[in-house]
Order: sequence, then structure tokens, then C-alpha cells
Amino acid sequence: MTRSLAVRQDATLTPDPARVIVKLFVPGEDAAVVRTRARALIDRVARLDDEEAGRLLRDTFDRFGARHRDLAGTFHHHYDLVRHRAARARDLSPTSRLLVGAYFSHEYAVEAAALCNPSMVAHPDQTGLGAGQLRVAVSLRQIGEGHVSSIGFATAVLGPRRQLTVADRAGPPTVGQRVGVQHRRDLLVAGLAEEDYDNEVTATVLNALPERYDEATFERVLGTLPPDLLSRSTGLGTLEQLRRTNAGSYATAFPADTALHQRVLWPATPAESNGMEDARFVRFVDESGPVYRATYTAYDGRSIATRALVSSDLRRFETTPMRGPGARNKGLALFPRTVGGRHLALCRADGETIGLTVLDGENRWQAPLPLHGPRDSWELIQVGNCGSPIETDAGWLVLTHGVGPMRRYAIGALLLDLDRPERVVAHLPGALLSPEEDDRDGYVPNVVYSCGALIHDGAVWLPYGASDSRVGFATVSLAALRAALVESPPAGGRDG
Repeated sequence: MTRSLAVRQDATLTPDPARVIVKLFVPGEDAAVVRTRARALIDRVARLDDEEAGRLLRDTFDRFGARHRDLAGTFHHHYDLVRHRAARARDLSPTSRLLVGAYFSHEYAVEAAALCNPSMVAHPDQTGLGAGQLRVAVSLRQIGEGHVSSIGFATAVLGPRRQLTVADRAGPPTVGQRVGVQHRRDLLVAGLAEEDYDNEVTATVLNALPERYDEATFERVLGTLPPDLLSRSTGLGTLEQLRRTNAGSYATAFPADTALHQRVLWPATPAESNGMEDARFVRFVDESGPVYRATYTAYDGRSIATRALVSSDLRRFETTPMRGPGARNKGLALFPRTVGGRHLALCRADGETIGLTVLDGENRWQAPLPLHGPRDSWELIQVGNCGSPIETDAGWLVLTHGVGPMRRYAIGALLLDLDRPERVVAHLPGALLSPEEDDRDGYVPNVVYSCGALIHDGAVWLPYGASDSRVGFATVSLAALRAALVESPPAGGRDG
């Protein structure tokens, strides 16, 4: 069935170790020492004469300048971060300051270890295309040193017919910059409720905040708390929790002249410090027009949390935590529109079953309704979605993943009722796409996995990660897939 339905394309995306960003490097932080070696390093740089400092800086720009955007600006920024350690910062020449920034910088190859788990959505720019073509944005999970994941992008053109062309990814990758964001009071309320923080301090702050507020307003409200509240035993702890919860929402923007494939969404909060994993992008449409939404898994090295991204143009992204029992595990995927006035998502809250969760009026994803659990031999360990449901005339097409013997991942399919997605209409007996000899070896062997497909010109276009090492593409005739689906028994879903 895999061979007759899913047709693998020749195009692939492979990890490129030359795609590097510049990160802050503080000597000694990676060793078991009681202090960093930063102050001594700055002193040594300060003792260099002007000629030697100038030569070193020119050599650094010659070696690294073409690999990065605004390397001098990055060096200035890194100097500003460590200048407090300089004994006589005012005495450092502009050249020495830049050189200090260079010594406190290092390159990081964002996809040196792996490139995998893509999703695909229509690109915001559809100009310059021929008949039967669609430009798409492909999100990518990039994995570098230390298994740290970030979100990257590629651009491709589908069509005409079954042609697929992946655009070149030339040019230096760029990490987005934090920008001001209008926080939402209801999200702060949901976060505090989930952390079980409900006391006089939180009540006073929430009552004083408007529905939308910026950082300055938030800090001003905290600064006006009455002393008799702050003096309570829980006062300072509650203030810390308020700031942590509020900081979970932030915005990232990229310069307008950067291409999509150059943009890197890099971990920006403690909750995602060890990775931003498996982004599931969807083009969401409602009465206000289309917008890009995504979910991803934030990982801090010990625990996971679900986060949401929103962007109108894939250049500015707003990030918010997702709350509630339906968002307590990996793999939450949003529907591309409301259904019966409800915001819906697929989830896997119990770790092994595909469920349907609803967003309530308090911005919490409710306990899920089970849709499909481990049933067939190829999926007995666990099942989950491979991205957002795709709307068709026959119902919501859900690409699934299942895990079988030897932790082998394969991709299957379900069909949900269009108006009542609580009901599973049909399923594909067996797998749609399974690891073959050419894609079973890699960073995580025996895996094919996707975070989102789309329909174009009568076919499902499916990007997939092959053994967490590279990205391949497959097409499936929508008509053939629908014909291969079989009616699901009542136990496959619930009415109501």
C-alpha cells in the first residue's frame, strides 16, 4: 500500500554544517569552576597594543564576516553584556571593545546534528509563479551541538503537476530579535491558575492590569503593590512567579530584507533553553483573515511544555504558553479554522492516544476526547498526529504516526467528520509511508515523521523527516487515498 499510494520525490533537504549563528561565549561557564574567567580575559585583551588589536580584529572579520549578518553589531552587543567585568571599561578603545566582543562569541551550527520533522504551509508570497504552481514555506526542526533544537525554514515550489523544487538556502542564518509585545491578561490568568497561584497579590495585580498591556505597564503595576501585601510570607515568591509567567509570552522579529530560509527561531526563555521542537504550522483562517499559527514543544532539559506561535507574515512571531489538560504533552496540532464556533486541536495528552481538545473561555485546552488509540500492529506502542487536520469535502484528513516493533515510526491516516470531528469516519488500514532502506538509518533510526502536510492540485504533499537526519517529500493522490480508507467501527470515535 505504501508503494502504490505514497510516491517519494527526489528532492531532499540535508543538514548543512555551514549554517551557523553567533552565540555568546563566556569562558569557564562550561567547566566545574567557582567563577568564570571573563575578567582575566578582558584584562588580557586590554593589554594588547593598538596595532595588535587592530590586526586581530581585521583578521576576525576576514575569517567570519561573510558568514554572518552584521557581525560588528553582534560583537558590540556581546561586549555590552560583559563590560561590567572590565576593570576600566571607559579606557578601552572602540577596537578593543569590538575585540572583547569577538572573544566572547562563538559559532554554533544550528543543524550540524540533524534536520527533521517538517511542516508545510502556503507561503505568504505567491508572486511570479506559473499555472499550477504553489510556493510553500517549510518549517524545520534543526538540531545542533548538545541536542539543542531550533526552528528554521525552507522555501519550495509545488507544481506544475507533481514537480517539486526546493529553493537554495544560501545566505547567513539570522536569529530573530526580541521586540515589544502586547501581553494578554487572560493568558496571565490561565498561567497563574495552572501554577495554583491565587492569593491577594495575584488578585491585586490582575485587577489593576488592562486586557492588553506592555512590559512597562506590568512593572508599574507591580511597583504600586501595597507594602502590607509585599510583607506577607508569600509576597516575594508570588512576585517572582508573576514575572516568570508573564515572561512566557514574547515576540521575535526579523529584518525585512532577510529571506525566510535565513530566519532562525532560537530558544529565548528558560522553559525552551534546551530546544524548540517539532513546530506544527497551519494557515488559520477566520473572519479577520488568514494568519499563521503553530504549536511547538519547549524543552528545558528536564520537562516539556507546549507553546504557540502566531505570525501574519512569517517575519514577526508572537509566542505564548498553552494551558490546560489538553496541552500537557507533545504533539498538539491546531485545526485551520473554527468548527461550530469552537477552536479545536488534536493532542496526545496521555502519551499514546490521539485526542480532540477544545479551547474554553479561559484560554485553557480542555481534557481531550479520545479519537484513536494504538490498535494495529504497526502502531501498538503509541499513536499521534502528523500535523494539523486538512480540510477536504469528505471530512478532516488527519495524517497520523504510529510506533511499532523496534520503535519503528510509520505514517497513517484518519478521516474525521467535517462538522463533528469528535467522530472518526474512516481510517487507512496499514501505513501510508514507512521507513525504507534509503531512509531508515540516521540520528534516530527507523523513523518517518511529519509535522504537517497540505493539499495542492489533487494531491497530498507530505514533507517528512527520515530518521531525524534529513527531510524528504512524498505525494499521495487524494482520490486514491480516499478510496483506500475504510469505514471505522463505532469504537474508533464517539458521537456527540
